[in-house]
Amino acid sequence: MKNIIKLFICTIILLTVSACGQGDDTGKTDAQSDDQSLIPVSFVLDWTPNTNHTGIYVAQEKGFFKEQGLEIEIMLPGEVGANQLIASEAADFGVSYQEGLTQARSEGLPLVSIAAVIQHNTAGYASPVDKNITKPKDFEGAIFGGNGSPLEEAIMKTIMEEENADLDQVDFITLGDADFFAAVQRDVDFSLVFQGWTGIEAELRDVDLNMIYLADFSEQLDFYTPILATSEEMIETDPDTVTAFMEAAAQGYEYAIDHPEEAADILIEQEPDLDPDLVKKSQAWLSPRYQDDAEQWGIQEEARWQNFADFMVEHQIIDEPLDIDNAFTNQFLPKQTDK
Repeated sequence: MKNIIKLFICTIILLTVSACGQGDDTGKTDAQSDDQSLIPVSFVLDWTPNTNHTGIYVAQEKGFFKEQGLEIEIMLPGEVGANQLIASEAADFGVSYQEGLTQARSEGLPLVSIAAVIQHNTAGYASPVDKNITKPKDFEGAIFGGNGSPLEEAIMKTIMEEENADLDQVDFITLGDADFFAAVQRDVDFSLVFQGWTGIEAELRDVDLNMIYLADFSEQLDFYTPILATSEEMIETDPDTVTAFMEAAAQGYEYAIDHPEEAADILIEQEPDLDPDLVKKSQAWLSPRYQDDAEQWGIQEEARWQNFADFMVEHQIIDEPLDIDNAFTNQFLPKQTDK
């Protein structure tokens, strides 16, 4: 009889343990069930992974997205481009630029900027010091390698006019995806780059560059680049997911601001093909510039959106004034609390 009782007790224990290890009758564990309850969201990069994107990788690694009930998939844009993927709802969120989003909206793409990744424009015209290009006047007679867009010429014209220089004396060629360092050795004299990546890479290569920053010449050119974007449809139909996404993304970028070394390590671990030295040095330079002088990370000012939209109208890049109120929003940024 005692053996029968022992057998009964053991059976009960085994059944209890088995039940505790299951989330449902399909055999899933509790952890698996929790993952199943997460809302999947897709995030498309604008380019190959770099330190503009660190906050997203940090938020993924640290579990900030999961804390908000989200499971994020990070995607590369491919040939289509991030703006098109977001506008067509093939991606829920992604990386864009104020200049690109402004032009996209003028063409009918329903994109909305929901955060500024970097508070001020860090782009500038870069050239090896032996080219002796130290001011916009020196662009005359030089070869510029770019993407061949009208906006590119309008920006350079604005800067050159500050010194009564003649844009017609600049030779424009299209570089496409060509490597900057190879191009300035072989094909061109200068090009437009971001200091936080190519400028830092130049330092690691012991290549001395002269940099002429766009934002130094005109308030209109201190536009937000890059930005995080989503679609009007996403905002209208699923604002809770947009709020949750921005809560996690903000945590990720704020963490990268406070812990640049660890944030760099996270990006390197997730993207092992990147140059570790470049990532670490770039992250150290960029982390304090994510928020810079703004009251919080990600915030965008109406005046800066209006200034650049006016610039694009003035230079006939877009045909009609931009509806600023629908182009960007701060409403999904986390509410500030006293730290």
